[in-house]
Amino acid sequence: MTRFHVRPEAVEADRVLFDEQETRHLSRVLRLRPGDSVQVVDGRGTEFTVRLESIEGRTAAGTILTRSSSVTESPLAVTLAQGIPKGDKMEWIVRTVTELGVVRVLPLVTERTIVRLEPGRWRDRARRWQRVAKEAAKQCGRAVIPTVEAPRPLQEFAGAAPAADLRLCLWEGERRGLSEILDDAARGPVASVLLAVGPEGGLAAREVETLVAQGFTSAGLGPRILRTETAGPVGVALLQGRFGDVGAPRP
Repeated sequence: MTRFHVRPEAVEADRVLFDEQETRHLSRVLRLRPGDSVQVVDGRGTEFTVRLESIEGRTAAGTILTRSSSVTESPLAVTLAQGIPKGDKMEWIVRTVTELGVVRVLPLVTERTIVRLEPGRWRDRARRWQRVAKEAAKQCGRAVIPTVEAPRPLQEFAGAAPAADLRLCLWEGERRGLSEILDDAARGPVASVLLAVGPEGGLAAREVETLVAQGFTSAGLGPRILRTETAGPVGVALLQGRFGDVGAPRP
């Protein structure tokens, strides 16, 4: 059954309204008609079976037949704070970590970030990355679309980093490996993780010091230096494998 994403406020009682983009997709691409049934997710982890009732112009509406909690969301809430790389690598990172179950992506402008833009253009980039996250969530069957925030400087992020059971930063200069750190963390409950990753060239030593001073633990990923577009997804996968649902049996 075809799956559509709607905003939480688009669901009211037993009725669902589809926005212009989703209406265009269901009517012009899929050629659906009133009476057809579709699967809808509301971005908060609830799934609905919806019967289409009307398709008029830029808006479609349907009636909820069934509702249930999603089984595709990980029990581990991972936020990835990613140093912005050059080119379209950020899109690849957002797409991949969405598939791996992250709930939030915080793009960071760091000392070694090559791309420098005006605030307005950064917001445009963030909107593009948010669309990528939505497309990836639909493709992999998630009921929650990760939030992609507007980029901010690392120093600003460090001083107001969101709370998490475990705060980590990946750094190639750290001898202690992530696996060892996760072994120690497993002695207590871990339901949320904040993971910081640098851009090309990694985080500068003084940036790592800043993060550590704010409660982060520095961790390495082994003897080989990974590209930034590899390091973040690998770190997320290791976290989800240890505390989340990567590798778990299908429900």
